[in-house]
Amino acid sequence: MAWVLGVAFFWMARPVAESIWIGGAIVLAGLTVRGWAAGVLEKDRELAVSGPYAFTRNPLYLGSFLLGIGAAVAGARPVFAVIFLGYFALVYGPLMAREQAGLEARFRDGYRHYRDSVPGFLPRLSPYRPTPGPGIETRGFSRARYMRNREYEAALGAAGGVILLVLKATGALRLPLP
Repeated sequence: MAWVLGVAFFWMARPVAESIWIGGAIVLAGLTVRGWAAGVLEKDRELAVSGPYAFTRNPLYLGSFLLGIGAAVAGARPVFAVIFLGYFALVYGPLMAREQAGLEARFRDGYRHYRDSVPGFLPRLSPYRPTPGPGIETRGFSRARYMRNREYEAALGAAGGVILLVLKATGALRLPLP
């Protein structure tokens, strides 16, 4: 479904310099959040509670949200922002709920305390300060973790998308009009 929406988006996009700059800044913010989260996360090993996880329980999804909104702004078609919002709610809402249930089952009281202290999506203003316990570690960013979590793929995809929008805006990439 995401690929179909992506192709339709690029076909119907009407980017201009201003929309690309503003949307690109939002995309960069999303990549920054996702990259920071990926550099802290030890997938399937421990409960991440530091770095961006000290502000929101789902920084990877928050970063993805910013990427999608940034792309919609860069493409200068408001209808795609509305479509993206619906897609995000339908796909990521249930996904976050399933992940929460799994983390609660695995980390029990440690996760419950974290869940009760840190918002699920929109970040809190001050960082959460956890009490260390089994499976709960605080750690800083690691480039090795960023690479192991393959977050560079999101950066490459976003760069490719912005380049396509720039090419379309300058007329170097011509697609038949819808």
